[in-house]
Amino acid sequence: MASTRGLYDPFAPRFVRYVAWASIGLLVVGLALVLYLAPGTGGAGYSPSNIVGLSLVVVGGCVYLWRQATVRATVDMTGIRVRNLLWVRSYDWPQVLAVTYGPGDPWVMLELSDGHRTAMMAIQRSDGRYAQREVDRLVSLVTLHGEAHGAD
Repeated sequence: MASTRGLYDPFAPRFVRYVAWASIGLLVVGLALVLYLAPGTGGAGYSPSNIVGLSLVVVGGCVYLWRQATVRATVDMTGIRVRNLLWVRSYDWPQVLAVTYGPGDPWVMLELSDGHRTAMMAIQRSDGRYAQREVDRLVSLVTLHGEAHGAD
């Protein structure tokens, strides 16, 4: 088992984070190139409304990619806080009954005591062996702090 310090490190995907940050950079550079180097319609340049519209589309894309890049789960002795693409939720350890990560699952699913399943995008299949090590660490935390531990 990992040391206590390593056991409670945050969970965060690697591949998706790198791709998202690189894509943000490309979007910003691409917008700058289009606005400053491309001549616009008929060589007259872009109108202010076109500049605002293009900028808003790029800002929207950057916000989406930023959210994707900052997906994570933080853990401590009391529970887990999951930050996915659209929401942030916290669960006490006894609420998390199991961790599932089937062969076709793109990310980890948490089985909750209320009968629901929730995605935890902080561990993603695109990370390969690193993801499997992170799943093992999460399972260790659930075993250590979960409902069975509370019954002792």
